[in-house]
Amino acid sequence: MRMEQYLTNTDYSLWQVILNGDGPVQVTTDEKSIETKVPPKTAQALLQRQRERKANFFLLLAIPDEYQLRFHGIKDAKSLWAAIKSRFGGNIESKKMQKTVLKQQFKNFSVSDTKGLDKSYDRFQKLIILLEVHGAVVPNEDANQKFLRGLPSSWNNVALIMRNKDGIDDLDIDDIYNNLKVFKDDIKGSFGSSSNSQNVAFLSVEDTSSSNEVNTANGVSTASAIIPRGQSLSSSYTDDLMFLFFANQLNSPQLDDEDL
Repeated sequence: MRMEQYLTNTDYSLWQVILNGDGPVQVTTDEKSIETKVPPKTAQALLQRQRERKANFFLLLAIPDEYQLRFHGIKDAKSLWAAIKSRFGGNIESKKMQKTVLKQQFKNFSVSDTKGLDKSYDRFQKLIILLEVHGAVVPNEDANQKFLRGLPSSWNNVALIMRNKDGIDDLDIDDIYNNLKVFKDDIKGSFGSSSNSQNVAFLSVEDTSSSNEVNTANGVSTASAIIPRGQSLSSSYTDDLMFLFFANQLNSPQLDDEDL
């Protein structure tokens, strides 16, 4: 990738020589069947030979020293480029295997509590790019939903809201990450101390239009309150967002089982 970027932006004609070659090199054979290159005799032939040598020079210059012996005998830039791609990029079968492994890693992806949001996102972004390099482009919708579903349990409240937010599938994955960063410190604070955290958990909402009475489910201390619309329950971003989300769901169709 670096070779391609460098050559296409510094001397595009050299890149064309590497991809397509720059005309056949004339050779002669002596009585011992030893081939010898014929020196260029015209200005055009001389220019072609110079381009070929220069292209070879740039490719060899970019290869680490420990691989020089492997490639130094290849004099044709097009053949040298094919050898480099075969050595470092793999053949068709190995690429298929890499693609399969990357798809499995995407399927099993999850955000680690120990590594944190930032490192997990870097790993996820690298995975998306590698899939694209191998011809498996991941749509924004799949990438966004996969990352949100891969968040640890401490992020359940925020992830639930964001996954049901209008236009979430149209956002770039970088936007998802930046939105999550807003809540990172709040998540650490609200789940770092169980004594101060408010359990929203599974809420059962009575089917009535006259009140917004909310009761906590079994396993959580029973409490009920009349919640006026627009009133903030907590200084926590997470709790406020959860309250607003469920308040807006009172007259809407039921959430699917997976989101609940």
